[in-house]
Amino acid sequence: MKKIINTPNAPAPIGPYNQAVQSGDMLFISGQIALIPGTGDLSNADIMTETQQVMKNLNAILQAAGMGFGNVVKTTIFLSDMSLFASVNEVYGSYFESDFPARETVAVKGLPKNVNVEISMIAAK
Repeated sequence: MKKIINTPNAPAPIGPYNQAVQSGDMLFISGQIALIPGTGDLSNADIMTETQQVMKNLNAILQAAGMGFGNVVKTTIFLSDMSLFASVNEVYGSYFESDFPARETVAVKGLPKNVNVEISMIAAK
């Protein structure tokens, strides 16, 4: 059985999807970009600020499902350019204490709203 997870503390979906879907002990979080919840504005003054907002959005969704970054087992990071990898990695890494999740990072031709980073996650209780 699946449970839809949506919280006002993360941006509302901009298409036909949900912020996350929980199935049993597994949580599948849709890709998050640097939208500020409730405003639709982007927080993208620089790549560090942009990544910080993405991680805040992901955290809000994890919390809405009763989880945290310690529950994350897999992430996918999409970048507009691999030259941003080190900066994104620095911010991303600061949200995990140990036992980092599995991950891939890929450069893509374009992302929604022309952002530089989008991150999706899978978590488990």
